[in-house]
Amino acid sequence: MGDAGDLQFLRWAGDGPVGTVWLNRPPVNAVTQQMYAEIRQFFTHLSDYLPDARAIVLTGEGRHFCGGNDLTEFQTMDPGNAGERMRHVREAFWAIYDAPVPVIAAVHGVAVGTGLAIAASCDLVVAAEGAKLGLPEVNVGVMGGAKHLSRLVPQALVRYLHYTGDPLPAEEFARYGGVLTVVAPERLLDEAYAVAAKIVRHSPVTLRFAKQSLNAIEYMDLKGGYEYEQGLSGELSAYADAKEAVNAFFERRPPQYTGR
Repeated sequence: MGDAGDLQFLRWAGDGPVGTVWLNRPPVNAVTQQMYAEIRQFFTHLSDYLPDARAIVLTGEGRHFCGGNDLTEFQTMDPGNAGERMRHVREAFWAIYDAPVPVIAAVHGVAVGTGLAIAASCDLVVAAEGAKLGLPEVNVGVMGGAKHLSRLVPQALVRYLHYTGDPLPAEEFARYGGVLTVVAPERLLDEAYAVAAKIVRHSPVTLRFAKQSLNAIEYMDLKGGYEYEQGLSGELSAYADAKEAVNAFFERRPPQYTGR
């Protein structure tokens, strides 16, 4: 299990093909520049920390997923230092988004501002009853997060949340498909692990291709996106796991994947 001897504000553990990562900066896991750097480091070099993981559950220690950016850092931000600081922020988000395996956010308490962006950088979101998500940026004189929010809800709701700064319950996000499911708090991690189990039963090679494909085609048009997918099918056909999958189907048996 990872601890402060390596990264101060993240904790992680592996259980076979499913890894768990906890944001770990009490009391609300508010993110500082150092914590952004640690998130970027961890997810960019995921195989160094969780070498067997084929899916990741990302959650928060304590009562909340993530209360956003540490507001004290905004007090010292100015046009001269904002560019470098914002680069560190977005590189942390991109590291989660570009992780080579699917990442499932398990949200409890609040996921606001940076917390919402972290959750929306994941592939899927499950949430606990009582969880709230939102963008309070206008409340503290900054911008950001609306584009991430647009991965979860329609544009009209993005604008409502951004203009008002008020959070909404996870149940409301679930209505629009931005949250996969909402469960009792004590069942949150079990639900996230159940989703992960449905994912990791597949070939690790195929999952890596699937993650690459989904990220690449997300904002492509239909024709370009499908052509890209077809190209990856051609590449994947060189792998033994691809042939094992189709052979197992015809032989009516569980596939035996080797990761090759």
